[in-house]
Amino acid sequence: MNGIVYTETVVHSAPERYALEAPYQIAIILLEGGRRLTARIAGDRVAIGDRVTLAEDRDGVAYYRKA
Repeated sequence: MNGIVYTETVVHSAPERYALEAPYQIAIILLEGGRRLTARIAGDRVAIGDRVTLAEDRDGVAYYRKA
């Protein structure tokens, strides 16, 4: 599933489950077809308008990276 970054932010104060991974970036991805999905960003940081592709799914969390 490919898409474009609609908006993004960096999480510094994470929920307990993800506290050891902070800071990390999350984004709302506008998928091809018009749906939106909240996802973690793997690898390099992304900016609004960047094209992204699905990298993996970990425990039900989608991870995207720059295309």
